[in-house]
Amino acid sequence: MNQPNIYEPIRATVEEVIQETPTIKTVVVVPEKPFSFLAGQFAFLTVPGVGEAPFTPSSPPSRKEKTDFTVMKTGKVTEAIHRLKSGDQVGLRGPYGRAYPLKDFEGREVLLVGGGVGLAPLRSLFYALMEQVEKYNRILFCCGAKTPDDYLYKDEVFTEWQSLCACQRLNFRLTVDKKDENWQYQEGVVTCTLDNIDFDVSTAVAAVCGPPIMMKFTTVKLLQLGFRDENIYLSMERKMYCGVGHCRHCLIGTRFVCKDGPVLTFAEIKNEPDAWA
Repeated sequence: MNQPNIYEPIRATVEEVIQETPTIKTVVVVPEKPFSFLAGQFAFLTVPGVGEAPFTPSSPPSRKEKTDFTVMKTGKVTEAIHRLKSGDQVGLRGPYGRAYPLKDFEGREVLLVGGGVGLAPLRSLFYALMEQVEKYNRILFCCGAKTPDDYLYKDEVFTEWQSLCACQRLNFRLTVDKKDENWQYQEGVVTCTLDNIDFDVSTAVAAVCGPPIMMKFTTVKLLQLGFRDENIYLSMERKMYCGVGHCRHCLIGTRFVCKDGPVLTFAEIKNEPDAWA
């Protein structure tokens, strides 16, 4: 029996490109065949003639006919992705890595903490949670950005998601590092949204995604609040090239982020000196 080529992408067509912020775009691609992933897993997006890079999809995992990738412009491949337009052809390979263990979240309070482009993987997780919201005691989504203009998914965050708060199981806390005259929520780094959380921290779970320094200080705050090491889930997306543990670029200690993660608990990495590098 022939085994599939793990390095061969499937063809996909760009349906839409959404300008989220001056440096971040969401690219919606339609693969030539249904593409499935679980919240927290990642895939490679290929620009023909340029290269490929790994990203965690930001769309609902249950939506298989098209997939969203939210991409910050940081280098050669991401710049090429930002130049894409509707109708362009790209490649898609994956999914890879370990997803959020949603079965373990059931019957518990769930905290999501995201900053900047780190909202992308949490958007996917949020939609997965909302599809079976009755299985979780409560969900609190804490979102942060540098300024109001730097928020991703503005229509969803400020309108659609807020309307869901009629559900007693769900709430949001929004903050910016620097507000403007129209900002009506908190001001300060995202950890300030964690004050006065009335969760049972002995059993609650937290999913954190954002820049390494943000995840580090959020983890410190969660530990101070009493969250258990094994209940803090970190999206440790680092420099991943192959996606299958061959190139060794993504090692944290003895763990490959691409295979053992990118979702890792703090308990798994807390003794690794290079965890936040």
